[in-house]
Amino acid sequence: MKLVECVPNFSEGRDRQKIEAIVREIENTPEVKLLDVDPGEATNRTVVTFIGSPEGVKQAAFKAIKKAAELIDMRQHRGAHPRLGATDVCPFVPVSEVSMEDCVQLANELAHQVGEELHIPVYLYEEAAKKPERENLANIRQGEYEGLAEKLKDPQWAPDYGQPVFNPSAGATVIGAREFLIAYNINLNTRDRKIAQEIASYLRESGRVKKDKNGQIVYDRQGQPVKIPGKFKAVKAVGWYIDEYQIAQISINLTNYKITPPHVVFDEACLVAQKMGVRVTGSELVGLIPKEALLLAGSYYLEKQGKSPGVPEKELIRLAVRSLGLNDIVPFDPAKKIIEYQFPSSPGLSGLKLSDFLDELSMDSPAPGGGSAAALCGSLSAALSSMVANLTAGKKGHESVAAIMKSTAVRSQKLKEELLTAVDQDSRAFNRVMEALRLPKGTPEQVRDREEAIEKANKEATLVPLSVLEKSVELAALAGEVASHGHKSSVSDAGVAGLTARACGFGAYYNVKINLPGIKDEVFKKKVLNQADKFKKKLEKETAKIDRLMTSCLKTG
Repeated sequence: MKLVECVPNFSEGRDRQKIEAIVREIENTPEVKLLDVDPGEATNRTVVTFIGSPEGVKQAAFKAIKKAAELIDMRQHRGAHPRLGATDVCPFVPVSEVSMEDCVQLANELAHQVGEELHIPVYLYEEAAKKPERENLANIRQGEYEGLAEKLKDPQWAPDYGQPVFNPSAGATVIGAREFLIAYNINLNTRDRKIAQEIASYLRESGRVKKDKNGQIVYDRQGQPVKIPGKFKAVKAVGWYIDEYQIAQISINLTNYKITPPHVVFDEACLVAQKMGVRVTGSELVGLIPKEALLLAGSYYLEKQGKSPGVPEKELIRLAVRSLGLNDIVPFDPAKKIIEYQFPSSPGLSGLKLSDFLDELSMDSPAPGGGSAAALCGSLSAALSSMVANLTAGKKGHESVAAIMKSTAVRSQKLKEELLTAVDQDSRAFNRVMEALRLPKGTPEQVRDREEAIEKANKEATLVPLSVLEKSVELAALAGEVASHGHKSSVSDAGVAGLTARACGFGAYYNVKINLPGIKDEVFKKKVLNQADKFKKKLEKETAKIDRLMTSCLKTG
């Protein structure tokens, strides 16, 4: 599922009615889920966090910005936090199946809409910035709201969207795109805040001031303190004492976990702490975390153990939680702490127990049918290949193929999940065909609309099994890998992986063929049939290799 996070900051932190009115605009937007509302009395500012589909998030952001402009008068605003407008800043953050480029596009689209329809000057920042000097939010905010009227007169500070005209009530808004920020604390078995500060200064990108053997700050020739660079990029850190837990913590902001992920910082903190005579007892996640960050950690710790990281998602997450000590202070619940899990998709057919799925398959309804069953065969094939690869990767005497087996297991796990998704996709595609067939046809317009809907639905119902067929070729190749290089005691499992890959592919091929006659677009039909025939030939070639291997390996003497 495509998911984007949005974290707008509104210049109102004291009037509950205004805050609630702004938040309602977000809550009432389809395909969006509100995650957090954090008002600040002293700052007179509220930070709102929500996620959803790209289009849903963009709509919710616009509605909230519009409502904020209606309710907040910046001429009356006073607060401790720097700000430019009623909606001060509004970043988009890629979460799942969305790229940074997608979020930059969202930022531009929203900025254009805000500038044109609400007549609010808009600046773009961070990844969406059109000028290098606008990447840093602090540069744009310089002078704040009070200096905005003069700033807009300077051609160098013309807004990226909207007119360079001062809006006295709404001010200006800064919209952008950035990576996910992970707020992460590492726990120490000491109350000494200075030790936590020392470790933090070693870890953070900004580093620390150099001192001589007497503890005095060292200055350069220009009279500036000499800085020792920190260990990690995209890391901000301080040390503090938490009275509630009676421990010192290293409080960390990971501004780009793809550059420096939590597990790398955690392990380094453990090493530094040990040198200082203290121990890391665990860690704490403040707020939410992208699933990918925990999957990376789980894979990392499995690799350190010499094992294959090609295991199910929930196992990677379980290992990450235990290895990082995320239960040290409070229980860590993945369902509440992983951001993707806040917007769960319907479990569908793939969420059923096996017996319930088979019961559903055996009923007198046409869906689920052969297409879903074919996809399930593919998922079974991938699971078997992963099993054999994982069994082989850690076995003595198989060191030379360990790397191949690990990569095979990882890829098999990915295909397993993709084909489980296809079980539902195939059923839904068929249902859309039936819905199109039931559309009214009483007028010429209705007839035309119905025919267009049927054509579109039939094409989709054809493309789903075509994708499954294409994946079956890779499934067969993976089954061939584990049949050739896997542990000999599991060769029959590899053979079954090959057979289920073949069943998957041929089943998908049959479903492509049966759907083509219902499509009028001859160019589309010819292209799809050519692709299907090509995939089928490749599948036959791959499975024939496995058949020969099975004949050779399973001789009865």
